[in-house]
Amino acid sequence: MNQTSEKTKKIHKIYVDRKACIGVATCVVIAPDAFDLDESGIAIVKEGAENLDDNKLLMAAQSCPVLAIHLYDKEGNKIFPYKQ
Repeated sequence: MNQTSEKTKKIHKIYVDRKACIGVATCVVIAPDAFDLDESGIAIVKEGAENLDDNKLLMAAQSCPVLAIHLYDKEGNKIFPYKQ
């Protein structure tokens, strides 16, 4: 039994709520391999971003002032933002 895999949720899906995003771009600064801004100044997820370091992806999501970045595990459970 591997305790590490039970405690750590692997990010499998990244979703940007484009209606919520205000283009601050902290996600791009923290994880430029995962995020970019489109021509409208709204965050987009780059191809393959879910394969990048989980901690970096979580930090990028947490840096968003409007919580527009949603992270999910393989089973579709929300990892971030946490339910309040």
